[in-house]
Amino acid sequence: MELILLEDIEKVGDKHTIVTVKDGYGRNYLIPQKMAIVANATNRARLDALRAKEEAEVQKLIGAFQAIADQLEEQTLKIGAKAGTSGKIFGSVTNVQIAAALKEQFNIDIDRRKIILPDEIKELGTYKAVLNLHKEVQPEVRFEVIAE
Repeated sequence: MELILLEDIEKVGDKHTIVTVKDGYGRNYLIPQKMAIVANATNRARLDALRAKEEAEVQKLIGAFQAIADQLEEQTLKIGAKAGTSGKIFGSVTNVQIAAALKEQFNIDIDRRKIILPDEIKELGTYKAVLNLHKEVQPEVRFEVIAE
């Protein structure tokens, strides 16, 4: 079954692309959840109009994302964690904690799924994370894990 995706779906495809999925997945999940529409002749014709409208909205958002990137460029987040005497922390620092720190320290609300960590953070120190705000705007944010 060919569908036009109305939003980005992991492991399926990007927004406004035509993809082929199994009939049951498309009919029972993607279409009822308003994540996709059937790729018939009428909807294919509307696809260009959808892409143009979406591109105009994205250009507005890119400006806002760039402002966020500029605000975070020289900043360092402070994330407190309980640590032992050797510098190892109990547990690990996750993207949820980074999102909460961004909200608390800079009043920037970013979805945790858009924060990409390089690897597991299990020691005190300074690290970098990538904020996947848009394909064109992916700033790095520095954060320091400190002992509480």
